[in-house]
Amino acid sequence: MMKKLGLLFLCMFQFSCSSQIKEKINGVSFVASPEKAEQKNIDGVVKVNANYAAVMPFGFIRTINSPHIIFDTEKQWYGETKKGAKQYIELLQKNNIQVMLKPQIWIWGGEFTGTLQMKTEEDWVALEKSYTNFIMAYADLAQETNTPILCIGTELEQFVKHRPKYWEELILEIKRIYKGKLTYAANWDEYKRTPFWSTIDYIGIDAYFPLSDKKTPTVSELKDGWLTHKQAIKELSITNNKPVLFTEYGYRSTDYNAKKPWAVDRHENPVNLVAQSNATKAILEGFWKEDWFAGGFVWKWFIAKETAGGEKDNRFTPQNKPAENIIREYYKEN
Repeated sequence: MMKKLGLLFLCMFQFSCSSQIKEKINGVSFVASPEKAEQKNIDGVVKVNANYAAVMPFGFIRTINSPHIIFDTEKQWYGETKKGAKQYIELLQKNNIQVMLKPQIWIWGGEFTGTLQMKTEEDWVALEKSYTNFIMAYADLAQETNTPILCIGTELEQFVKHRPKYWEELILEIKRIYKGKLTYAANWDEYKRTPFWSTIDYIGIDAYFPLSDKKTPTVSELKDGWLTHKQAIKELSITNNKPVLFTEYGYRSTDYNAKKPWAVDRHENPVNLVAQSNATKAILEGFWKEDWFAGGFVWKWFIAKETAGGEKDNRFTPQNKPAENIIREYYKEN
């Protein structure tokens, strides 16, 4: 009897330890480049203590009503193609950086992908066929390269909303050839309505939630701004019994950067490095300690580290800004 109790205790102890030792996904969104990646391009990823990188090949669509995805062509940047994505993946893996392969759609003119919607049944069917060809090409690549996570789509709300059966079938088709884990990158205002969380491995969210109307909110004020959002995210995680992954997170280094964090417009608003640092601290301190939270990928990390970002840049990248040091230290500890 004592022997059985000892064995039971040992099993419970091992389970308890394994459930607590969960390495967070400390990721960067590794931006596609016209050139091949070299070791010097990976050194910055290593130095920021990232253990994951999102590799993002692209497909292109001409209008929000067009069903045809153009991808893997000679006219694209090297890093946007299948060949380029494979080269990036293999070099990252040589440096012990794991990969989330995240094929994305770009609509000409910068139209938001969440509005992609067909006008006829014929066009919906054509879009489904085209998207299947696109995503299955990268499912093949993910399997070939032993990539641990595949993101099956990014911010495609109307496509998901109008064709839920297609997405159910697509997930099954992907699983037939790809044996890693799946996620989908839902926009911050979309994730509650995504219908297939229970059938994939991570609840993926592009985490551009509005947090504050202030010019330079403090870390404490930003954490207060997260409270309602965080509770809703946690409840969804518990309901679906799935960990949450921030498939993108990040803030511009500009005034009012937490008011509409999703804004990508080119403007001349003043550079505000403190606002970016505070917002970065708030999200890392607010989420990375939670056991239901898997980690995230900071937006965005340019391949040419030495020329990216800088203290005169008001855009998203943390590179060569104080926020990079915050990420480096936090990724080292978690």
